[in-house]
Amino acid sequence: MTPQSIIGSEQIVMLGPYQIYPHRRLILEADRPLRLGSRAMDILLMLLENAGKVVSKDQLIARVWPDSVVEEINLRVHIAALRKALGDGRAGQRYIINVPQRGYSLVAVLSWKDEAENLNYIQQSTPPGNLPPKLSGMIGRADVMSGLVKLVRMQRLVTLVGPGGIGKTTVALHVAELLLEDFPHGVFLLDLAPLAEPEAVAAKLATTLKLLRRNEEPLDDLTAFFSTRKILLVLDNCEHLIDAIALLAETLLRNAPRLYILATSREALRIDGEHVRRIGPLQYPPESGVENKEQALNFTALQLLVERAKASQDTYELTNEDLQVASDLCRRLDGIPLAIELAAAQIGNLGVRGVLAQLSADLRLLPPGRRTALPRQKTLHSTLGWSHELLAPRDQACFRRAGVFRGHFTLESAGAVIAAADIAPDQIALSINQLVAKSLMQVEIVDDHVFYRLFDTTRNYALEKLRQAGELPETQRRLAEHYCTLLSHAQSEWGRIPRQFWLDRYAYCLDDIRNALEWGFSPEGLDTLAVELSVVSTALWQELSLLKEHAHYVGLSLAALERQTKPSRHLELALRLVQGNAWYHTQGGKPQTITAFVTAHQLAQQCDDFTAELKAISGLMAVNLSCGHYRQALEQTQHFKKLCNLGPAELALSAVRLQGLAQHFVGNQVLARRFAEEALASLALDEARSHFTQGFGVQYDQEVAALTLMARTLWLQGYPEQAWRMADKALQTALRIDHGMSICYTLALSTWVIAKYNGDSCAADNALQLFHERALVHNLRFFQTWARHYSALGGSEPVPSMPDYQGLISDMLATVHPRFADAALLDRAEAGESGWATAEILRIKAVNTLAQQLPDQFAAERLLQEAIAIAQQQGALAWELRCSTSLAQLRRDQGHLHAAYDLLASVYGRFTEGFSTPDLLKAKQLLEELQI
Repeated sequence: MTPQSIIGSEQIVMLGPYQIYPHRRLILEADRPLRLGSRAMDILLMLLENAGKVVSKDQLIARVWPDSVVEEINLRVHIAALRKALGDGRAGQRYIINVPQRGYSLVAVLSWKDEAENLNYIQQSTPPGNLPPKLSGMIGRADVMSGLVKLVRMQRLVTLVGPGGIGKTTVALHVAELLLEDFPHGVFLLDLAPLAEPEAVAAKLATTLKLLRRNEEPLDDLTAFFSTRKILLVLDNCEHLIDAIALLAETLLRNAPRLYILATSREALRIDGEHVRRIGPLQYPPESGVENKEQALNFTALQLLVERAKASQDTYELTNEDLQVASDLCRRLDGIPLAIELAAAQIGNLGVRGVLAQLSADLRLLPPGRRTALPRQKTLHSTLGWSHELLAPRDQACFRRAGVFRGHFTLESAGAVIAAADIAPDQIALSINQLVAKSLMQVEIVDDHVFYRLFDTTRNYALEKLRQAGELPETQRRLAEHYCTLLSHAQSEWGRIPRQFWLDRYAYCLDDIRNALEWGFSPEGLDTLAVELSVVSTALWQELSLLKEHAHYVGLSLAALERQTKPSRHLELALRLVQGNAWYHTQGGKPQTITAFVTAHQLAQQCDDFTAELKAISGLMAVNLSCGHYRQALEQTQHFKKLCNLGPAELALSAVRLQGLAQHFVGNQVLARRFAEEALASLALDEARSHFTQGFGVQYDQEVAALTLMARTLWLQGYPEQAWRMADKALQTALRIDHGMSICYTLALSTWVIAKYNGDSCAADNALQLFHERALVHNLRFFQTWARHYSALGGSEPVPSMPDYQGLISDMLATVHPRFADAALLDRAEAGESGWATAEILRIKAVNTLAQQLPDQFAAERLLQEAIAIAQQQGALAWELRCSTSLAQLRRDQGHLHAAYDLLASVYGRFTEGFSTPDLLKAKQLLEELQI
């Protein structure tokens, strides 16, 4: 059978220890799926199709990236990942070779068998988690690994301790990989190396877990999350945050009985229940030497040296002549895995004898540092220095400047930060490729995106060289400038592309945004850049539910502006708008929220910034609407006409919709519908227009908001069926674009409310469940409060008093069920302050008056007549029906049957739909009674 026919059939391809199911895009190793990125899988399948032949680089790129223009380095990265996953070069086994100037070839012997022979295999679902893809084979740790797997299964806290470069992370990740099936709720890795502040640890963990945030403090959410799940948490690189990690681990283990923790650190956590295991060096041959090559390769340090040398140079073979030299080299490097890898990367250029000669000369010079530094730490430091000195000047500059990146970074980011007068942007890829080949930089593939990073030890060395070169401030400045540019682009895409796609594109850089902000606000930094970055990174903080942490940087930004002789009013304006929006969604209409928007409005006027002025006014309007200050909200719309005439044309759509919203809540449904129809017509005419109002007060999709307004208005005007269709369209639109705040907005104002008005309990329950979920996912505390209030409708207890959230919520609940209309709400309606809900609340007061032991029928009738007049004036046929039904009941009880019938029939007859809704059914039943 030819390789091509294998790919097209349901055959299993046998490649060494691997079983490949090409039609399923599945690889098994010992009946366990091998995690491999889709790009690497595409490459493997093409090499299988052409087994034994050379496939050119251009052919591979055309197959794997058919619709993209990519650089050759991308192909090399994915080839390397594929080799690493397959263990290419381990124990002398070769699968894929590079044919210089031609391409790549699959050289291993293939065999195949029918899939029917393997029917007993049942593919198991992979537990959740974020471990990196399949790691290369572990060398020299078999006994350690076996013991650790058993220990972690029995003990809930195990800490791997050892100096930098000794391989703690590698061991921990391999142990975690072997334990995947033991933890049904997942194995999660938290890399602490990029973090500098203890306060960021819990937030970073919550983000890693993609946790639904319910509490102000992430630790509370983490405790709740872990308490019911059996999870293994790998805490990597704890040493620089040891006190914070010890407290976190102790708290979580105490409150989550099924949680297990595997930590790596240069020192123990020193908390109760900790089991410490020290990771030592690899074994190397004794100074007395060994008898032969076979005996020498029993030593794990030599095994690693040979394997890594082969990875750098396909043709490398350890000869008997070099056996003693290689043994001396491993011994000279104290068996430190990272040091051995660095040395092995140079063997292709210098030969093993040349590496030993140069390295031995360099190691005689003790590196700078503490006198108390361990010998192995000095060895590693010197090995890093030796490897650094062998680099070309351009590669040295690339290496040291990459030290400013705390976390993962892309090739594009590297080009923006590293490039300078001595390195052109188009040379960065070549230098990075050299650094990866020399084991000074790591490459990782996450969902087929290529990222680079420096290990903590290597990064610290690179930063040391950067400081010595006097380039740290300038490189930090370029880092901050780059993320200002990147996050500006992210801000423009926010809400316009699917949320998860947006997060995958930008969330990885949060560690370096923190880095840039901390540098910018430090005495050595440039706070003007930090202020700008605080503004443009708003979307990322919000989507990651880190509003509290972002508020810290916003506060530092405002303080920095105050210190400036001529502070930028434009930047302060942007920051105040950010403050107002954040506080609105986390605290509601508190005084500081209003102050933020008022200050922003004043600044916008001073700057003649019409867009910002509309944002500030719409923010104030949203606060007033939520507080039930409907008249004040309407007054604020008086600015809109001026702003729209003087400002950019795109403001008109927002202004029209917001005017309609204010008219609706103040009680003018005719005007509200006119504005809503105008907004929807405008949206229909210009499909290419951005529908988002990012930064406009509370940031909702224009179409969703206009549909929501139309749905509410239609229901009040007496069209319950059309209103529900419009409300459902608004929700489906919000769900389609996956915009969290728009989803919550329409659920709060139309979907749930109209379902309740129409008596559709099932739809209301579904809407409320979705409301709770989305408010939690997006950490929108304002909407979480709404959802909790709505949930209270199902119980008998009154809604807890929350002064900051009274107003619109109270009016909404009272119109759904009269038990929510307390004395204060009734008095507010009589004072004419309830706007759209006035007629219904006055009706409730009249019904309550009639229910008293000594009912005052005259007062009740006066209230009902006033309510009917208000409903008619507002164009609210729905309220007019309810009020007329109550007044008809009163007149029936008074014996005025004909008057009761004529009153109710005149209103009921104006309806054209919705005859199965509760209000119309009740009216119809009363009319039938009055006819008897």
